[in-house]
Amino acid sequence: MASNEKFALVTGGSRGIGLGICICLAKEGYNLAVNGVRDASSVEGTLEVLRTQGVKVIYCQGDIGKAQDRKNIIDKIKTEFGQLDVLVNNAGVAPKVRKDILEVEEEGYDFVMDINLKGTFFLTQELAKFMISSKPDQGHKSIINISSISATTASVNRGEYCMSKAGMSMMTTLFATRLAENDIPVFEIRPGLIETDMSSAAKEKYDKLIAEGLTLQQRWGSPEDVGKVVASMVTGQLAYSTGQVILVDGGLSIPRL
Repeated sequence: MASNEKFALVTGGSRGIGLGICICLAKEGYNLAVNGVRDASSVEGTLEVLRTQGVKVIYCQGDIGKAQDRKNIIDKIKTEFGQLDVLVNNAGVAPKVRKDILEVEEEGYDFVMDINLKGTFFLTQELAKFMISSKPDQGHKSIINISSISATTASVNRGEYCMSKAGMSMMTTLFATRLAENDIPVFEIRPGLIETDMSSAAKEKYDKLIAEGLTLQQRWGSPEDVGKVVASMVTGQLAYSTGQVILVDGGLSIPRL
């Protein structure tokens, strides 16, 4: 295997923000392992579009909230790629039903936490060890966590989601601290209002709020807006900035009078 080849795994990479990230990484020459829960046949068209960039693309189907699925994903990467340079933890779910925090049930809480935080943590744990074991000459390595402005902005009708993203922020800090000695920087990106299928149900509401000045840049963000930031992080140009958070929110989180 040529040492100048670059390999990335993007969880939840077959649509939405994850796909935007995959597009930008493919343009940077990264071979891609795209993770998603949908059947492989339903995402083949998307994979073919990514392959037009001249990179190898494999599909790693699985729910990262399940231990066996995580193992399957990791085994496929080891078998088909033999190395991993970039891990982008993007997979995440919103609550199936939005409920006030006084009404949230354990089943709904576990559904969100198992994927957004627990599964992400244990996938990162195993892949970080795999990255460490790789030869130093196999390229620059990094881990990027896609959290949300909800890590610091309270929404009491989806508290479990907010807590999962706040937990991911601490996870970023922890892995940045642990992996610094291995020269693997860890970053966090906090998207704001990004136009995807997940946000489509609230489009009318936020169209109005954006027009009224909710964000400084008066538009929705795009998946590619996030992808471009990821692409800048994986190059090694942020060589002295591990553990840092970049907000991709059009200025939404800036306090104003």
